Amino acid sequence: MNRPSVSGPLTGLRVIEFAGIGPGPFACMLLSDMGADVVTIDRPGKKLGERHNLTGRGRTVVLADLKDESAREEAMQLIEKADVLVEGYRPGVMERLGFGPDAVLARNPRIVYGRMTGWGQEGPLSQAAGHDLNYIAISGALDAIGPKDGPPVPPLNLVGDYGGGSLYLIVGVLAALHEAQRSGRGQVVDAAMTDGAISLMTNFVSQQMRGVFGGPRGSNVLDGGAPYYAVYETADGLHVSLGAIEPQFFADFCERVGVPAALRDAQSDRARWPALREEFARIFKSRTRMEWTALLEGTDVCFAPVLPLSQAQAHPHNVAREAFVEVAGVNQPAPAPRFSRTPSRIQGPAPIAATAPADVLARW
Repeated sequence: MNRPSVSGPLTGLRVIEFAGIGPGPFACMLLSDMGADVVTIDRPGKKLGERHNLTGRGRTVVLADLKDESAREEAMQLIEKADVLVEGYRPGVMERLGFGPDAVLARNPRIVYGRMTGWGQEGPLSQAAGHDLNYIAISGALDAIGPKDGPPVPPLNLVGDYGGGSLYLIVGVLAALHEAQRSGRGQVVDAAMTDGAISLMTNFVSQQMRGVFGGPRGSNVLDGGAPYYAVYETADGLHVSLGAIEPQFFADFCERVGVPAALRDAQSDRARWPALREEFARIFKSRTRMEWTALLEGTDVCFAPVLPLSQAQAHPHNVAREAFVEVAGVNQPAPAPRFSRTPSRIQGPAPIAATAPADVLARW
């Protein structure tokens, strides 16, 4: 794979990715978008060229049978020249393949070795299978999401896989790289989705200690319990979001939509929340989503229409910020975050063909 459009603050960083699913590839997509040269080691026979494989964008793929001694040595030669290694297998798999941290750091003492798992490298569940939903279940996050009178609702796989997993792995890898500039030594980054999801709950742990969060699901300010931080149906059966938490924003909303005077002082009165919610629901049902957007979007009432993914690309704000970009005929999320001097750039689509290890070694 040629790299004609490389840009970003990580340009020059060399990453070896052992092919996996979910949070590992997403983390490596972010590294690639920020300029890193990501080389993915995958199994022989792997079908390449899937144009909608967005998290596989910007890579070079090397196919290697890691049960073969010569292929393992070629992989290790690549690792010797890399700055970062990312793997997402169950604990012990990389060791059995001959690519555990001890073996790798012996060949490349300065490499940062990123390990992405659900349960972590140690602990009674470390060898168990699991998915995002299971990982956030023991963190307290899943129990807190959903309606008051219903079961917890799976929040896609954003909280465990990508929030608690990919992003914490990236933070750990970049921190270890920073430390390695001083010490000249690499280290292992153990990124467990359970750890990350628990860390994401820090503010709610704090609120629980202060007595302002807890009790039944759907009865708190940020979990849909508060009528001023909720989703409402409109006249055309669509939905809008309201987040008027601050008193001045709540007052602004009440003024703009004509909330009765008797309810305008009910924001902090939980006993009147049901009446306030009923009134808000009645008001929002009186106009279409488009009409509410025309009236409230861009004001300080903290409003936004609830858009399906198919419509998000066309929202004027997303268009203005070029939040979606076209690569090889496929419109897809643009790199984030943004850098003023070294802008990130998608290096290209997922590769259509594998690259020989020797060609990568020559490049590196």
